Amino acid sequence: MSVTAAKGFVAGGVHCGLRKNGRRDLALVRSLVPATGAAMFTTNRFLAAPVIVSREHLELAQPQAVVANSGVANAATGEQGIADARATAVETARMLGLETEEVIVLSTGVIGAPLPLDKVLDGVRNAAIHLSHTGGATSAEAIMTTDTRPKEAIVRGTGFTVGGMSKGSGMIHPNMATMLAVLTTDYPLEPGEAIAFLRPAVDASFNAISVDGECSTNDAVVLLANGASGIERTPATDAEFALCVRKACGELAKLIVADGEGMTVLAEIVVRGATDEPEARAIAERVATSPLVKTALHGHDANWGRIAAAAGSAKFNGGYAQLDPDKLSITIDAVPVLRDGAPTGDEPVLTNGHCSIELDLALGEGAATYLTTDLSYDYVRINADYRT
Repeated sequence: MSVTAAKGFVAGGVHCGLRKNGRRDLALVRSLVPATGAAMFTTNRFLAAPVIVSREHLELAQPQAVVANSGVANAATGEQGIADARATAVETARMLGLETEEVIVLSTGVIGAPLPLDKVLDGVRNAAIHLSHTGGATSAEAIMTTDTRPKEAIVRGTGFTVGGMSKGSGMIHPNMATMLAVLTTDYPLEPGEAIAFLRPAVDASFNAISVDGECSTNDAVVLLANGASGIERTPATDAEFALCVRKACGELAKLIVADGEGMTVLAEIVVRGATDEPEARAIAERVATSPLVKTALHGHDANWGRIAAAAGSAKFNGGYAQLDPDKLSITIDAVPVLRDGAPTGDEPVLTNGHCSIELDLALGEGAATYLTTDLSYDYVRINADYRT
């Protein structure tokens, strides 16, 4: 059910003709009762039209619905792209009885292609009349591009629910990725409060994954909260809700990495003992995005020298993150390979699709975790053939 697991939400996914073979390519999610919400978008300066329009809408109204298409990114499409994104919002609002500014517009797909507006608007009309409380699965399917499977999450709190869907497989790298995610909850929030719960959850999840080091033009994570659970808020329930949002984001982020284009190995990079959390994060990201580390993972080669070299070259605040080679320890799949700067002589055998890499800098209390994948031949094949 994902985005319809929480009370008061309906959704649906339909085929409108943007993708081949009759696959669903337009999703619609709405709250049946007044909602509040927030969103975070890509930091790429080359913004897609739906990102520009949706940011404008969030400044004017509280979001009540999300419409998303796959197949065409509506990026690098100039003023016509802006007009098409706005027209999509206008028609969605008309069909749902909302104000235009209450609609968030998302797109994902090929950059530079014009949005086939007639097809999109027909899809909006079709989706609007087929919204249902069980439409979460079809909506999660409709936002897929090179994904091999839908990505959904449901987290139950004490008297409330957080549900979500996401898409992403390639161009995955903070800040965020070529990914879309929609979260819905029946937890009660006041206007302006949602971002305080969404931002830390995104930073710990979608902003801590990488498949290929590429940051997209269309990234967006949206949270809608309608309070339909009717529970009474307390500081304790707020804390539980924050954990549930973070867990839902974490599950969706992991599903994205596990479905990375051409992925055969899912790797978790854990950095401990850094001077502080930002430096730990910088080192974890550098290791996670190193082409040499990623190709070694594909070859099931526990090449800790590449890991150490990547860690030592992590940039931070105009310089480099602090690292003392004589204090560095590295463990791969629970096997210590470097201890206090000296090789142990042990080497793990990497035979399955998961690898854990732990670095202990022994400099402080800073820690960070990052998810990444190997870099495979299939990744090159998929992206070489993307438009053909």
